[in-house]
Amino acid sequence: MARAKNQNFSKGLNIHTRRTISYVVLSILSFFCLIWFYILFINATRSNSDLTTGFSLLPSNYAFKNWAGMRKSTSDFVRGMINSIFTSGCSAVLCVYFSTMTAYAIHAYDFKLKKALYTFILAVMMIPTQVTTLGFVTMLNQIGLVDSYIPIIIPSIAAPVSFFYMKQYMDSTLPLEIIEAARIDGSGEVRTFNSIILPIMKPAIAVQAIFTFVGSWNNYFTPALILTEEKKKTLPILIADLRSADFKKFDMGVVYMTIAFSIFPVIVIYLILSKNIVGGVAAGSVKG
Repeated sequence: MARAKNQNFSKGLNIHTRRTISYVVLSILSFFCLIWFYILFINATRSNSDLTTGFSLLPSNYAFKNWAGMRKSTSDFVRGMINSIFTSGCSAVLCVYFSTMTAYAIHAYDFKLKKALYTFILAVMMIPTQVTTLGFVTMLNQIGLVDSYIPIIIPSIAAPVSFFYMKQYMDSTLPLEIIEAARIDGSGEVRTFNSIILPIMKPAIAVQAIFTFVGSWNNYFTPALILTEEKKKTLPILIADLRSADFKKFDMGVVYMTIAFSIFPVIVIYLILSKNIVGGVAAGSVKG
């Protein structure tokens, strides 16, 4: 009896110790993840001369001056924000929808080239974007799509990483019996996908929507090669133009304010979809 009590006590102590260690480690990781945002917002309130003196834990009183400087230095900043929201939103919607549809086709149908097609899609992930850039830009010049949002948005349909994640999620949470039952009840394939599959895939869609939106929002490489008209430029290009300004006119406080303001839409999207992240990541990473 005494031994059983000691074992239960030791077991409870071990659980409590592991939980304490977990909280400590998570707190440390959270600190290192969030401290950079804190530094960013603090620096956005400081002047260019203050920033040259080093780091400060307390905000300064130059926030409104930096805001005014941002509006003056980047006249099309609001337009750039709208452009980034448009391209990132469209890319996220197209990516998650067609990636889910492709994963559904591989998951639900049996055909001869199924394994070969799955392997080919995964192999595409190994090809860096920079390798195909020259041919991509040359093709755009030939078909007249330079300085257009189409080459930025449409390629998001082919997203092997999102497809792989959706396929893993389906293997974990989507039994084929549900699809067969829908077919028996007379549901068409399009209706089955839109009315049954997409709601089941909601956590995975939320996760990939966030990742795709953020990736497109931060994308500088492709838009910088394609977009030349000032009113069509996205935020990363405008921020880069601001940083490459004349040294005498360069104001780091304005740059920090621009960067701080540019991440607000990303934070909003994250807060809207964040409740699905933990469950979506956990279910999508383990094959059932």
